[in-house]
Amino acid sequence: MFTGIIQGLGTLFEKRPSGGGMIFGIEAGFAFTDPEEGESIAVNGACLTARNIQGNRFYADVSPESLNRTGLGRLQAGSKVNLERALRLSDRLGGHLVSGHIDAQGQVRQRRPAGDFTLFSFSLDPGLTRYVIEKGSITINGVSLTVNSCDRDRFSVSIIPHTLAMTTLGGLKEGDWVNIEVDMIGKYVEKLLAGQAPGSGNPSRINPGFLAEHGFLR
Repeated sequence: MFTGIIQGLGTLFEKRPSGGGMIFGIEAGFAFTDPEEGESIAVNGACLTARNIQGNRFYADVSPESLNRTGLGRLQAGSKVNLERALRLSDRLGGHLVSGHIDAQGQVRQRRPAGDFTLFSFSLDPGLTRYVIEKGSITINGVSLTVNSCDRDRFSVSIIPHTLAMTTLGGLKEGDWVNIEVDMIGKYVEKLLAGQAPGSGNPSRINPGFLAEHGFLR
């Protein structure tokens, strides 16, 4: 589990095929403290397992599913990536709950300045936009962001200068592809409500009336 608060940038120093997938060698631009072999690290938002950790360097296996679902396969040796180590229970939850399981890729449709901020518009598979709400959370290349507005097949976010400077988002151009993870809470609620459908055989106390009573729906 992650928060979407990037700890620093890393550099892909090696990329080679392996068993239908890939092996990545990544060097973090920050010091690893108490590294654990097999720990989870989000690389551009995708949860990978770190192995052969040596100082700030580690290797990770990237499965065919990860290559198909994310933009990791387009990275080249020398590419910069956003890195976040897994959340500890004692850590501050500065962003939102992020699983590191990418839902889809989206494309930068527009980038324009808005005062001291930068406004981005991204495309999104229409099948996922039901999980995106105005002022809700979304993850772009592993970065937790707040949704400004959303439509049937796109959404926009406003990014502060610090985030642009400290992550790979600052280098995004119109037409670039990014990894997107929508807020997982909406997906869980949807599945729970589906259990209320006639014939589902899965009765539950969680229904629209219950959610409204407890302040989750207006």
